[in-house]
Amino acid sequence: MPNRLGIASMSLGRPGIHDLPSKLHQAALHGYEGIELFFDDLDHLAQTVHDGDHYSAAQHVRRLCNSLGLTIICLQPFSFYEGLLDRAQHEHFVTEKLTKWFELARILDTDIIQIPSNFLSPDPATGASRTTADRAVIVADLQRVADRGLQLNPPMRFVYEALCWGNHVDTWDASWEIVEQVDRPNFGICLDTFNLAGRVYADPASASGKTPNADADLHASLEKLRARVDPAKVFYVQVVDGERLDAPLDESHPFHVPGQPVRMSWSRNARLFAFEEDRGGYLPVLETARAFFDTGFEGWVSLELFSRTLADPDPTTPQRHAQRGYESWKKLVAALDLNTSASKSFTPEEGSSLAVQHRL
Repeated sequence: MPNRLGIASMSLGRPGIHDLPSKLHQAALHGYEGIELFFDDLDHLAQTVHDGDHYSAAQHVRRLCNSLGLTIICLQPFSFYEGLLDRAQHEHFVTEKLTKWFELARILDTDIIQIPSNFLSPDPATGASRTTADRAVIVADLQRVADRGLQLNPPMRFVYEALCWGNHVDTWDASWEIVEQVDRPNFGICLDTFNLAGRVYADPASASGKTPNADADLHASLEKLRARVDPAKVFYVQVVDGERLDAPLDESHPFHVPGQPVRMSWSRNARLFAFEEDRGGYLPVLETARAFFDTGFEGWVSLELFSRTLADPDPTTPQRHAQRGYESWKKLVAALDLNTSASKSFTPEEGSSLAVQHRL
């Protein structure tokens, strides 16, 4: 299987500022083959074009992606699910919300729903945690959605991702242990260079931007990943960088949000595409990505970028981010000699031709 280029819909422009159809067109014009569809983008299209009807919006997106030659890699993020202390809320998620997402995923012609590790904030009234660290509860919750997915024909898959600011699961190895313990054929992992290196190597609250033993810890983590991860359970990977900040992200920093984890504030504002050192990129993206492919992984490589730049109201924002991402991809393919033999090639001339077709 070749490695194929994808991008998250949110990574081409902020919903409510840049519309989803325009972002999908830019993805196709710049050589992307797949889209991670963010529910916020789908919801904005539903509210603004389809009288709040998510199903009609999903049909709209599917038709447009078909015309553009784009595959919808997944629907995401199914957030704040596992380990909830409020079990009534858990029941709502696993029955009502998940049922709707199954229906939307079928319309969108995707078989993957992404679940990020839970980062639900403490109760605003009491300050008490609203999630449990009990691994048995977390695993049982994830087994429950996986089992529901297996009841469908064809089955629905789930991809679990450790966020580097997650409440109880914030490293790739913790998420991998959970994937092993869930032990379902339709439950796998997403490996992300930002979330891995952003936890093991980087510390945006530090003056150095790094953890105390960054290089040694990263090396040990990647060696462990190479030895342990089964590529058949890696449903896709994400490759992006992070910006080295000019000052520690503390209470005086403009990115600071009271009560928000530091790494989350950093992620929301300062991700970069790989090889953008001129913009401040400093994570060991190439070393980390190489470890992903050393497992034998082949498949979707998605560029999931969050950044303050996505809120720029300039209509060219989606175009500029699509171009930056594609330039990053070309360098990644060359540096790692990735197999893209059956993937869609892209030239500026082809992009111009497609642009003309979709104006007609």
